[in-house]
Amino acid sequence: MSTLPSKLPEANVAAQSCVHIVDDDNSFRRAVGRLLQAEGFSVREYTSAGEFLISSPERHLGCVLLDIRLPGPSGLELQDALRVRGVYLPIIFLSGHADVPMSVRAMKAGATDFLTKPVKRPVLLQAIRVAVDRGVSDRTRREQARVFQGRFDDLTPREREVFHYVVIGWLNKQIAADLGMSERTVKAHRSQVMRKMQADSVAELVRLSGQLSPQD
Repeated sequence: MSTLPSKLPEANVAAQSCVHIVDDDNSFRRAVGRLLQAEGFSVREYTSAGEFLISSPERHLGCVLLDIRLPGPSGLELQDALRVRGVYLPIIFLSGHADVPMSVRAMKAGATDFLTKPVKRPVLLQAIRVAVDRGVSDRTRREQARVFQGRFDDLTPREREVFHYVVIGWLNKQIAADLGMSERTVKAHRSQVMRKMQADSVAELVRLSGQLSPQD
């Protein structure tokens, strides 16, 4: 039986992760870039939201270290744009001012942290490691959902009906009565569903069903 993808080994996370630094302060951006490279991270630097958006950041594992105040679109506006585009990189915000309304908005929109400049080295590194780990976990969950959705899409229409009944806890005889078929036929469909979905138990099938697209 094939298995769903697992999380990357911790030792490989930094090596495979890119920290995108979006900040128009050249000296700050370069200093942080050197620090992160010394810690084993790949680093890319950008001076504006627009420069970052055209770089295809969704291809990378890692996170975004994002200044709130930027020339052109702000960091918060970039966060909104990434969400619309389906770019799931975790975001750590940086601000030169302690702005509670901004920090609340950023965190509600999914930011992993909100730091105030100047930020201490241990605090910054810890925030980045947490964000990178979150990015790996989130990507793993999305990949698991994609694989499971593909398995579901391969079911026949009748198998999908049986799938939904099994997930909500109906017994074979109840399913048979509602679909107008024999219990033996229901058992055959049920067996096919479990095999195609690669689920070892009904409990696992129920758990994985939560990953299906809403329209299903």
